[in-house]
Amino acid sequence: MTSPHTISKLREREGLDFSAACRVVWDAVSRARKSDDSIWIHRLSDAEIDSHLSRLAKLKPDEHALYGVPFAIKDNIDLAGIPSTAGCTKFSYTPSQSALVVQLLLDAGAIPIGKTNMDQFATGLTGTRSPYGVVPNAMDSAYISGGSSSGSAVAVATGIVPFALGTDTAGSGRVPAAFNGLVGFKPSRGCWSTRGVVPACRSLDCVSVFTHTVSDAATISRIVGQFDAKEPLSRRIETAGFSSMPPRFGHFGAQDLTWIEMSGYRELYEQFITTLPSESKPIDPDLFIQVGQMLYEGPWLAERVVALGDFLSTRADAIHPVTRSVIEKGKEISAADYFRAHYKLAELRREIESITVDIDVLIAPTCLQPYLIEEVLEEPISTNNQLGTLTNFVNLLDLCGVSIPAGTTSDGLPFGVSLLAKCGSDDALLDSAAILLGETTKPIARQEGEELIAVCAAHMSDQPLSYQLRELRARYIETTKTSAHYRLFALSDGRRAGITRCLDSTGAIEVEVWAISRQNLGSLITQIPAPLALGRVELTCGTWVSAFVLSGELDPPGIDITQYGGWRNYLKCKARSDSST
Repeated sequence: MTSPHTISKLREREGLDFSAACRVVWDAVSRARKSDDSIWIHRLSDAEIDSHLSRLAKLKPDEHALYGVPFAIKDNIDLAGIPSTAGCTKFSYTPSQSALVVQLLLDAGAIPIGKTNMDQFATGLTGTRSPYGVVPNAMDSAYISGGSSSGSAVAVATGIVPFALGTDTAGSGRVPAAFNGLVGFKPSRGCWSTRGVVPACRSLDCVSVFTHTVSDAATISRIVGQFDAKEPLSRRIETAGFSSMPPRFGHFGAQDLTWIEMSGYRELYEQFITTLPSESKPIDPDLFIQVGQMLYEGPWLAERVVALGDFLSTRADAIHPVTRSVIEKGKEISAADYFRAHYKLAELRREIESITVDIDVLIAPTCLQPYLIEEVLEEPISTNNQLGTLTNFVNLLDLCGVSIPAGTTSDGLPFGVSLLAKCGSDDALLDSAAILLGETTKPIARQEGEELIAVCAAHMSDQPLSYQLRELRARYIETTKTSAHYRLFALSDGRRAGITRCLDSTGAIEVEVWAISRQNLGSLITQIPAPLALGRVELTCGTWVSAFVLSGELDPPGIDITQYGGWRNYLKCKARSDSST
């Protein structure tokens, strides 16, 4: 499996001219045609691709953020002139206009290459409920990819396209991200238009996006996050930041969740919590789980009946048996049931507000366990319900959310955690996710005559030698991480550490990036004794910057502390260990 360039790297590598953009698009088309057929419901023909390239030829590369960037679209989102099926062959129709979110991407220069497979009518979290076939996991084909946006996630995870659109009502944009090692961002309800999207549960539906980086998700959000006056459920949402960065975290206690111990998910989750840049408050998940259970046990099932209209009664034979069995329960719901459920939801919301008043970001495992495809086919309802345990409540509580990679099990399966925040906190949430992954959602600002330098230990802002940077008028830029090819060693003096590049390593190391004048950088170098020397390191965003690296051969090289992910976390764990002995 190969990973594609991110949007920014793609544009940097290929440049911004039309011929380079055509090469990028046709390479993606070639990858799509060689990929597993189950990913796609409709791959665009050469003629259809040519029509989009003709449109691209009229645009100015440097004025369009997605110029020549190929992408994929879940098949419940309209692309003009291409059938939309929502995963049901007999439901198919051909729209004359693209969904607004798609049109905004086209206007920004993006090129669609296909419509992707999905759990029929976006009802399911497994990727197994489609007449177009089961979509297997990108890492291990014996496992589910997650749904309902299964094809979109796998198209990104297998390197076909840098990003793909999905939808998210109960977790369909986050579950497949977690299972395939991706970023899956679901905006606040009504922030991205759903005009031109086949509804599942219209009052809760969101369009979502799959990417390899938070930065790419933020790029897409900036382009498509526009109020739509023609969509009644679009909202003018007041954006809000957090009181501080990093934000105040809360997390579901691992001991309060139902894990399948053999999966390795619990260990990965507990490790992730220890790497947070600030103390996190444990939150009991019970109230949230109660809200989530209402989604398929309350009146929102009736909304799925409304979404299908006469098709459910006149063409029931065309609907996947499992999908039909789920939706038809909505016929039994009364108006009285609707009001009772909304009163109960209001009560639970108020209780949840009281226990989360002092946190900005709530962290939860996206899913509690992975499933084999055969397990889901044998028990389609119970397995699906388990997958939605910690995702179903999000839209009911009017939260925005992003699932990010948080490690890999011993079997090579990705694990993901979700970051959740109040409606309107989309940008701040993405910034927080970027910090945790060592990214930035904004370009690094550097002034003329400055160099960027990454520090990993004693020179970090809260550490003993940070004064040297301040005395030399260095400017703090951001906290980020190296790419995943470095090791970190604690030196014998107990207060310094050094980075060394190791292509066999999978360790991304937390660093701070500072900007310093070239003249003052020379002064700083004179204050750094061996075995550290000025070198270069690659950041997770692909940028190379100066850094103090281990020089020569150390015997031994100090204590290998790569497993801690950074100097601060090493010190915190060491202090905890010392206090217990």
